[in-house]
Amino acid sequence: MKMEGCRLCPRQCGAKREEGQTGACGVSGPDILAARAALHKWEEPCISGKTGSGTVFFSGCPLRCVYCQNYRISGAEAGKRISRERLARIFLELQEKGAANINLVTPTHYTPQIILAVKEARGLGLSVPIVYNCGGYEKVETLRTLEGIVDVYLTDFKYMEEAAAARYSHAPDYPQTAKAALTEMVRQRGRACFDSEGMMTRGVIVRHLLLPGHLKNAKAVVKYVYETYGDQVYLSLMNQYTPLPQVKDWPELDRRVTKREYDRLVDYAVSLGVENGFIQEGDTAKESFIPEFDYEGI
Repeated sequence: MKMEGCRLCPRQCGAKREEGQTGACGVSGPDILAARAALHKWEEPCISGKTGSGTVFFSGCPLRCVYCQNYRISGAEAGKRISRERLARIFLELQEKGAANINLVTPTHYTPQIILAVKEARGLGLSVPIVYNCGGYEKVETLRTLEGIVDVYLTDFKYMEEAAAARYSHAPDYPQTAKAALTEMVRQRGRACFDSEGMMTRGVIVRHLLLPGHLKNAKAVVKYVYETYGDQVYLSLMNQYTPLPQVKDWPELDRRVTKREYDRLVDYAVSLGVENGFIQEGDTAKESFIPEFDYEGI
């Protein structure tokens, strides 16, 4: 699997990862770095269901947001090296445990290996949907290689404001990049489909994590997604932002989202006419959405 001149993500860093150079994602080498593979019950109801989503947490990330809740693995400081063949076996093991789907978290920089692993696993009996769980900062050309591989796109749409994208993710091109990526995702998967248990088998879910003090940006995201795609995609509005120690240099982020901020966002979505969506109730920031990255299942 050649990684010379890697241009899988919008950073297009050109790192010769197979020769040991480290990419913008923080990853080097031809193997896959993963930190956990287990049933996960904290996704949207149509993803987790009753049994849990078979979630594989990959190490490294092209975006590297300063407030990342998975910061322990997003910089690739942690992670166990596995082969593409081992990844295929992990998919099958998760299915055997009753996983509702295979949920690939931060998969962008491993796209070629994932495609081969999915094909291999399907040849050995993998039948549950594949969920591509990403930050929304995706390259259209890379997404096109996933057609026929991915069943559900579970994507963030973090910013409509270039200044915020630059300050918190060092990616001022995020808004236009995420727009183009979402267009491709919807082209591939179209209107959502569900099985008899209410589990999504095909479609697109757009997540937005409300950041403290950034209600205007959040409203702009909701407005754009809904006015562009209507109820063809599902919106997931999240209030679970948790300030972690690394945000000390961004004091405006060093607090939780208030109930008033989140209620105003939900009310705005309703006022636009959004019907297909998910909201979080209660003080979810106190709950454990951040798993232990202890190499379980790897």
